[in-house]
Amino acid sequence: MAGLLALVAISAHAQVDSIKIMAPANPGGGFDTIARTLGDALKASGQAKSVAVENKAGAGGAIGLAQFINTEKGSGHSLIVAGAVTAASVEANKSPVNLSMVTPIARLMGEYNVIVVPAASPFKSMKDLAAAMKANPGAVAIGGGSAGSVDHVMVALIGEKLGVSADKVNYVAFAGGGEGKAAILGSQLAAYVSGYGELVDLIKAGKLRAIGLSAETKQADIEVPTFKEQGIDVVMYNWRGVFAPAGISEAQKKALVTMVEAALKDPAWKSKADKLEWLDLYQPAEPFKAFVEAESKRLKTVIGGLKLN
Repeated sequence: MAGLLALVAISAHAQVDSIKIMAPANPGGGFDTIARTLGDALKASGQAKSVAVENKAGAGGAIGLAQFINTEKGSGHSLIVAGAVTAASVEANKSPVNLSMVTPIARLMGEYNVIVVPAASPFKSMKDLAAAMKANPGAVAIGGGSAGSVDHVMVALIGEKLGVSADKVNYVAFAGGGEGKAAILGSQLAAYVSGYGELVDLIKAGKLRAIGLSAETKQADIEVPTFKEQGIDVVMYNWRGVFAPAGISEAQKKALVTMVEAALKDPAWKSKADKLEWLDLYQPAEPFKAFVEAESKRLKTVIGGLKLN
């Protein structure tokens, strides 16, 4: 009888018709990849019959976040992907919305940032790039995510370590990873910053050269030297999670947490995570809420100190 009841409960839970996931960026970048991978895993694990991913780019995720807050309140079938980029961008852009206005469901993963250059670039290492930045920072265009994003903060911190002030660093912001990758592949930039997983295929194919990784120590499965190994003491990782709208009930929140947990255990998620070298940083709703609050405060302090506005 207990077994039958359990099967009934699982079957009933699997009857969710649809889930909507917002990726607050253009197709091709980290938010979009996370949203679509999670959507595939939700379907593969039997949590949802269909998943619709909506892209809404702008201001490092703040525009998509604002739309999500305004239109999805109380919905138990909606999620938004957000992360360190979002927390940093809402501070840098002085956005009227922030992550305290949505409901944390789970921290999903993280990844180290990598700096890449075109395959034909004269820059063979961070030492070469650093020398060019110190000699003429305005001539070294470095692309990455939106202004004030984690990518931007990391480049500013590298500049700071080299004695180049944040306002002198030539940072080129992109609303989506697809546009940024096209720019670096077309040699329109000296260098480009993104999550390692977003660029690993291009690196392994020899189309881009990776010259620095933002990890604390050398990673056994990533053949890229760290910034610290090359004398630049900057360490950073980019985390991402999912949030539900404000105004949902505890029952709706619990259901979403259960669905996401099941999706993260499914091979559809695990195989993609392994391929893209994502760090397993899973954190359930309550600890994740505390983490987001602390992380938002930390990034506010860092961005204020760098005077990026």
